[in-house]
Order: sequence, then structure tokens, then C-alpha cells
Amino acid sequence: MAITSAEMALRQRREATIREHVDAENHHDPDRTVATFSSYRASYDIPAMGEAGQLADANAVRAMWVGIIAAFPDIHFENGPLYHGDTHVFAEARMTGTQQGDFAGIAATGRSIDTRVAALYEFEEDQLVCERVYFDLADIMRQLGVFPM
Repeated sequence: MAITSAEMALRQRREATIREHVDAENHHDPDRTVATFSSYRASYDIPAMGEAGQLADANAVRAMWVGIIAAFPDIHFENGPLYHGDTHVFAEARMTGTQQGDFAGIAATGRSIDTRVAALYEFEEDQLVCERVYFDLADIMRQLGVFPM
């Protein structure tokens, strides 16, 4: 099924938002990251982190990023292809970083992580309202030396 020019324009605006969002994350800028969300709704959902991964507003999202940057000051995301749905864009990505501070109750190990993640970006029209991030927490814990290999 061919997409219309209006649908293509919407996809392009959404992709531009995602590129800006990931660039802000890679530049370790919590304020700029939060600014990529809609002015009326910003949330994260990180199922692997349980209740701690349910961030319901812009302040919680910003605080999470401040903590991630403290734990992994060199954190970096490399997005793969983007897949469009009616209200979502799905992205596969690679996440790397070196733990230099506390993360999920684990003291700094100085070890690096390199893992695949998936992100589901939820949109209302062209406004980003939620990022849902999936990753294998056990794999990250193994790489940090917390779980046995």
C-alpha cells in the first residue's frame, strides 16, 4: 500500500524528532532530551526496571537522564532502522557505555557495556509523548560483572 504525501511528511517529522532526541541523549543533555517531547506529555517506560522505570512526567524523565549520565558518562546510542506504525515508530539500537557511578543499586564497576536495545517511540500526530525502551537487563548485569557469565 502506497503512503500519501501527508503520511510521508508526518513520518519525516517524527524521524526528525527521534534524531534530535537521540542526539540530545548522546550529547548527555537532559534538558534538550526532555525538550524533544510534547509540551503537555513526556514519559518513559522501561519495563526491565520495574516500577523505577515508569517515569510519568518531564521532571522524572530529566532526573532519570541525570542519573544515567552520572552512572555512564560516555553512554552512546547508535540507532538502526526505523519502522513506522500509525502512532509509533520502532527503532533498534546499540547502547554502549562505561559504568563510572551507581546504576540500579550497583556501585561503579568501571566495566563497559555493549548491548542491543529496542525503543518504541509513541506519538500523538508529530508530538513525541512516550519512549518505551526494551533491553536485556541480565545481559547488562553480566557485562558489569554482577551476574555470572
